[in-house]
Amino acid sequence: MAQFMDVHTGMKDLTREQLREAHQKDLENERKEKGVHFIKAWADPRSGKVFCLSEGPSKDAVQRVHQASGHAADEIYEVPLTVE
Repeated sequence: MAQFMDVHTGMKDLTREQLREAHQKDLENERKEKGVHFIKAWADPRSGKVFCLSEGPSKDAVQRVHQASGHAADEIYEVPLTVE
């Protein structure tokens, strides 16, 4: 399965609890799209940007889950290379 990093904008002053709730919605809705799983989410409340790491069959499948959760991504990037 491919991994994706997506970016949401316009989420200034987001709290940790709001980020947790949004991520939980994605986890609940991911079963609507075969193969999609949301791994982790990060936020910068000052800039209003949120970043989500997921895996799935396509960008479109990831976006459909975000849309079902009420927060479509502004950008989605496939991330084929990682190091730790």
